[in-house]
This record gives sequence, structure tokens and C-alpha cells, in this order.
Amino acid sequence: MMGARILRRLRGCTGLCVTLLGAPVLLMAGCMVGPDYHPTKTETKLPDAWDGTTVAGPVQPSVATTEVAQLSEWWNVLNDPKLTQLVTDSLKANLDLRTAISALRKARATRDVTASGFWPTVNATGAYSRSGPLGGGRAADLFQDGLSASWQLDFFGSTRRAIESADANVEAAGENIRNVLITVAAEVATDYVNVRGFQQRIQVANDNLKAEQHTAELTRQKFQGGLATALDVANAEAAVATTEATIPPLETSERQTIYALSVLLARPPAALKEELSVPGPIPQAPARVPVGLPSALLQRRPDIRQSEALVHAATAQIGVEVAQWYPQFSLTGNLGFESDALRGLLRSDNGSWSLGPSVTWPIFTAGRIAANVEVQNAAQEQALLAYQKTVLTALQEVESALVAFALEQRHRQLLDQAVKSNTRALDLATQLYTIGVNDFLSVIVAQQALLSTQDALQQSNQAIAVDLIALYNALGGGWESKPEAQPQQ
Repeated sequence: MMGARILRRLRGCTGLCVTLLGAPVLLMAGCMVGPDYHPTKTETKLPDAWDGTTVAGPVQPSVATTEVAQLSEWWNVLNDPKLTQLVTDSLKANLDLRTAISALRKARATRDVTASGFWPTVNATGAYSRSGPLGGGRAADLFQDGLSASWQLDFFGSTRRAIESADANVEAAGENIRNVLITVAAEVATDYVNVRGFQQRIQVANDNLKAEQHTAELTRQKFQGGLATALDVANAEAAVATTEATIPPLETSERQTIYALSVLLARPPAALKEELSVPGPIPQAPARVPVGLPSALLQRRPDIRQSEALVHAATAQIGVEVAQWYPQFSLTGNLGFESDALRGLLRSDNGSWSLGPSVTWPIFTAGRIAANVEVQNAAQEQALLAYQKTVLTALQEVESALVAFALEQRHRQLLDQAVKSNTRALDLATQLYTIGVNDFLSVIVAQQALLSTQDALQQSNQAIAVDLIALYNALGGGWESKPEAQPQQ
């Protein structure tokens, strides 16, 4: 009730209202000091094409091409429903992604706090006091009520530059979400491929173990019949033990990778153990992998866009500090009532009002303002250098992924030939040993060579898939259709 009566009194102060309403016109006519931001240009001359696309051999199963990159939800090209489901689930629940989204909300709220400085503040006040002489006598009551308003006018753009900087920080936070999304998708896919790779290597070791156990049993039978030596039996048993010893470390790596994959989905470490316990194939790369041209990387990589937004924020902050050189204008207004009795406090003869501008202009600050301007200039320079490094790092990551993807396929082709040759060598060694032409050592050597190349072949299959994931990650793929994923709470 009392506040409503104050507002009715305030309506009569037309001069204050006209002044406050007219101030935005004056502010809009004001200038903004400090440098204006212009889109950042990289000092690095972008190549016309990727060097890594020239590494591919003529019979390479999967090649990277300069066709326009199709990178949205790239994990679907690996044609593995389980992988697709895991990536989809991770983009709803991953804790790093949820943290990045929270950081965006914080940046937006910070921007709103900054923007509030552009507008006046109005406060309601009220007070009561009772006072009297120390030596005795009649005490008196004093009741006070009123409104106060103040407005710092942004003639030289300090607040507007701060809002501009805050807007850029909001943009950077949004790009960080996209960057985290890309990273999470790549980590989930990499861990999944590694799980399948370890499972395939375990399968290879178990297959060879069964063959070596069979050979060892035959050797023991031949020894009992006098057709083999004790040394042959010892070598056969040693081969069995050696192969069997390779399995526990692979099982450890498989289990640890499943744990890491579960955490990426914000689940307990063992949550995916049963789901992924059945071995599956390593996802295969498609025949063609369009990667586009280097010039498209600047707009596609969110870390580059985030770095550019931070340059913008730092540039605007220079204007905030430069504005401190200039006078600061403020408008203040007060409407108050004061009475020794609560009844009738808001009568006009108990009230008073005031309205007026004020100005402050720093004359001597011991170099503080100049130093703050220099701090922001240095901060902008650091942001620019960080942007240049981010561009170079992005180019390096793509080229490295391209050359690894291409050459690993050549490596795999050679290993495939080696597996075929070692398989024939083991068959021949076994036949010659059976008819007594060769000693048992040649069988052992052939078995170990075959196991080694089969294991290396599975590692190469795994590496090709991991290199492809690294390539998609380096190209900045995976966020186009979901610029601001909303994880489940």
C-alpha cells in the first residue's frame, strides 16, 4: 500500500520521467571508444589441397578424396549399429558435454549481468529511528520512506563494449559445446573400435593356442613312440605357454577400455561389460572418404571458431578500458518522505525530491588506466596468437590423420600377404616334420611367425578404423545437426 502511494507521488515528477526516458536517445548518439572488431584473418596461407590425399596407392581399399565432406553423424558410415547407439547415448549423457552446456548457461547469465549496467537502477528505501537526549527527556520517532534512482550514462561505450565482449564469450561457449561434442563422439568410437580390436586379437591368440596345443599333443605321442625327442616336447610346450601368456594382457586392455567407454556414457565402469562381452568385428572404413578442401576447415572446426570469438571478446575489452580515460556521466533522482508519525507520512508536505546529473573525470590515477589498456592489448595479442596456433594445429591434425589412414592401409595389405605366406610356411613345416624331413624347431618358428603376423594384421585393422575416426575428428565432423545437444539431466 505504501509503495503504491509513493509511485502515485512519483507520477507527478514529470521532469524526472522525461529525463530518464530521453536518456537512451543521448546514449545511442554517444560513441564507442576502442578498436572495432573485424573478422580475424589467419596469417597461414591455406594449401589448395590436402597433401595427405596424394599418399593413397592405386589399389588402396579406402581412399580420401577432395569431394565435399559429409561429416554430420559420421559414425554412421562405419555401419555398426552398436557403435551408433553408443555415440548417440553419449551425446545425451556425457558429463563433459553437460559441463560445457552449463558453461554456456553461465556465459549467457554473465552477459545479462553485464547488460543490466546499461539501464538505470531504482531502489525503494524505508527507515525508522527513535532518538532522545542522554540526560532524559522526551524521545522522538522518525519515519522515512522513498525511492532513489541512478543511471550511469554510457556516452563513451564502456558498457556497450562490455556487452559486446560478453556476447563474444557466449559465442565461444557455444562453440566449445560443439568442440566437446566432436571430441566425445571420437573418444566413444575410438574406445569401441579398440574393444573390438582387443577381442579380435584374443580370438587370434586362442585359435593359435588350440593349434599349438594340438601340435604339442602330437609331439608327446611321437615322443612316446620314439619318433620325437624330449627337446621337441619341451619346445612344443614352451610355444603353448608363450601363446597363452599373451592372452591375459589383452583381456586386461579389453576390460579397461570397456570401463573407459562406460564412463564416457556417464555410467558405472562395469555397466557395458555384459553388453560388449560378445566379440564383434572391427568396423571397416568405407571405400571413399570425402574430406573437402583446406579452405573449409576454418568454418567447420568449432575450436577455430571458438578461438576467433575469444579474439573478439578480447578486442572489445580494450574499449572497456579505453573508456575509463573519459568522463563518466550519471543521473540521480530521489523522492522521499520524512515524518515523526507513521500516519500521514506520505502527505505532500512531508515529501521532497531531487534530480540532477553528476560527472567524474579521472585526473590522476598513477598510470592505472594506461596499464589496464596495455593489459587488454596484450590479452588481445595472445588471443590472436592462440587463433593462429589453433589454425596450424588443425591443419596438422588433418594431414597427420590422412597420411596415417593411407599408409596404414598399405601396411595392412603387406601384413595380409605375410599372413598368407606364413600360413603356407606352417603347413609345409608341419608336413615336413611329420614325414621326418625337418626338425620340430621349424614348426615352432613357423607357428610363432604366423601368430605374430595375424596379431599385427588385427592391430592394423584396428589402427585403420582409429585413424579414420581421428580424420573425422580433425575435420570437425559430428556437430552440424546438433549445434547445442541437450544431455539428459
